[in-house]
Amino acid sequence: MNSNKNKVAYITGGSKGIGYGIAKELLNAEMRIAITSRHLQSAKEAATALSNDASKVLALQSDVSSLDDEIKSVKKIIDHFGQLDVLIANAGVGHFAPIDNLSEDDWKSTMDTNLTGVFNSVKASIDALKKSKGYIITIASLAGTNFFENGAAYNASKFGLVGFSQAIMLDLRKYDIKVTTIMPGSVATYFNDHVPTDADAWKIQPEDIGQIVNDLLNMNRRTLPSKIEVRPSKTSK
Repeated sequence: MNSNKNKVAYITGGSKGIGYGIAKELLNAEMRIAITSRHLQSAKEAATALSNDASKVLALQSDVSSLDDEIKSVKKIIDHFGQLDVLIANAGVGHFAPIDNLSEDDWKSTMDTNLTGVFNSVKASIDALKKSKGYIITIASLAGTNFFENGAAYNASKFGLVGFSQAIMLDLRKYDIKVTTIMPGSVATYFNDHVPTDADAWKIQPEDIGQIVNDLLNMNRRTLPSKIEVRPSKTSK
């Protein structure tokens, strides 16, 4: 028996990449989903590609750096589906430069999306998730534990996201809300203007992250993998 059938998941940044891969897997598991993009047309196109059934997929415009946007999105989800069971905080950006060349705008953009954006998504969702005894899954990165040259902004945002996720895990478990952060390595996505090709076949694929999410949602509630590192099995040739 599929205990997650008809449950509702909200996936930020779900129009492409990891978010889209998660959406596909959860739809295959007979869940209902809402996906966002900063551009409504992108969200609508992705939703149509996922399913023509509006009772299963809801497309929304939201910039996660805006708490007001996220509050409005969650309200629309509740109005449309009547509930919210899972938040997948996936939306993210990357700006990479040595600190002497890193602009203030790029620093703020990275932190506002990758860290404050997750705070906004959680704050907007928390009352609904308390009602459903739901699940929060944040998509961090191995960059949240492994620092690298030119990564000052990205590392700071992902180190912060890992810490934030683990702290709210302790805050929320008394409400029977589970929190997990997934920390992927190299994934074949459109991140940072990359266009996936056959040369990316060695990388983690977005649907692989979706499979991990589905496995987490099906795990016995007494068990919580609070932090998951995942990397390609092999390196590039």
